[in-house]
Amino acid sequence: MSRPEIENLVIVGSGPAGYTAAIYAARANLNPLLITGFQDGGIPGGQLMTTTHVENFPGFPDGILGPELMDRMKAQAERWGTTLVLADATEIDLSQRPFQIKADGITHLAQSVILATGASANRLGLPQEERFWSRGISACAICDGATPQFRNQAVAVVGGGDSACEEAVYLTKYGDHVHLIVRSGQLRASKAMADRVLANPAITVHWQRQLVDCSGGDWLEAITLSDTQSGTTEELAVKGLFYAIGHTPNTRLVQGQLEVDSHGYLVTQPGRPETSIEGVFAAGDVADAEWRQGITAAGSGCQAALAAERWLSHHNLAVEVKRQALEPQTVGEPKHTAESDEANYNADALWQKGSYALRKLYHDSDKPLLVVYTSPTCGPCHVLKPQLKRVLEELDGAAQGVEIDIEADQAIAQQAGVTGTPTVQLFFRKELKEQFKGVKQRSAFKAAIESLLPVSV
Repeated sequence: MSRPEIENLVIVGSGPAGYTAAIYAARANLNPLLITGFQDGGIPGGQLMTTTHVENFPGFPDGILGPELMDRMKAQAERWGTTLVLADATEIDLSQRPFQIKADGITHLAQSVILATGASANRLGLPQEERFWSRGISACAICDGATPQFRNQAVAVVGGGDSACEEAVYLTKYGDHVHLIVRSGQLRASKAMADRVLANPAITVHWQRQLVDCSGGDWLEAITLSDTQSGTTEELAVKGLFYAIGHTPNTRLVQGQLEVDSHGYLVTQPGRPETSIEGVFAAGDVADAEWRQGITAAGSGCQAALAAERWLSHHNLAVEVKRQALEPQTVGEPKHTAESDEANYNADALWQKGSYALRKLYHDSDKPLLVVYTSPTCGPCHVLKPQLKRVLEELDGAAQGVEIDIEADQAIAQQAGVTGTPTVQLFFRKELKEQFKGVKQRSAFKAAIESLLPVSV
């Protein structure tokens, strides 16, 4: 469907708030445009993309993986007619009407805007933090905890809230022992989560301790703790350090344009999504300094979409889209790539999975080969894989891709020196040409592959 000159509604940010707003707006025939975000302030899907089992979201009695929940929300938003822009919003101008939002080099005009940009994980700013970032330090235990370097090793988590406790419990599946570093004398987590931590013999809680630095060689080997009461210091031997110390709201693009509180969160009317500018609404953690739950973010996304619809109708600005069919086609269950073996291996396939396909393509293929190392609970991996597949499709078979699950193929991941997920390695004729860590723009992978291809005449 071609886009209108002026959008009814542009939603900036995905996550539970953004996707829920999109579902409601799309069902109201507003034909919303949703700019998912990509790297600035996080990844598409928000913070639930970096959680394991979400056990408190209604409708899933046995819990659901955070990335899977967000995949389902995304699919539901698209099913009802939301158009996704898989990019970062780079500029937002709310000083004129229609509002202007720039993303992926295109300026979108909008009658109304919903800001659902969420919040970003904080760092500590330790003296050696940059040196050991991705070499032992991570802000996402769910993404990186399964990597070989952390297995059967002592690791530490910093924080005392629900996220810190969840990550500590999660890491006991892989680490030899988990140290939870808590600055105060009590946990801020929910009672159920705190009880789970305190009852776990594989977790030691270090009360009234502050992390002051870290040390090691090529990889993190120890952290230095300071007693907040006496000031004495001690060294704790760990191979991994995971941050769970709160978040900062992602309001950089609207600074000086919208009212914010003393902590930087967008100010809205009590119990409502309206911001200080008419036609601009806020949803989710960008305006929530207190609750910060997936369900409250989803609820606020619903409120924002309904408020935007009413505001547009009241000002006679809404241009509704007529549906060709009353009910869109069903989405069905998410489809996963099957593990390749001797029976189903295809030498010409664009994308395959597992060690068998990797060995065959590495030795036999004369095309550039993307190898992406993932783990089942890695939210950024969910974001990156479709982007890599799209690159391979755009290159029309000139390159191929293989997905390696670092839990199923630990030896391969260790041999490849993988220290976190997602990691992408680009091979050509058995030679490693480039390595990418984390989520990158699609253009970076495409350019790297094209540099290895013969120049067409």
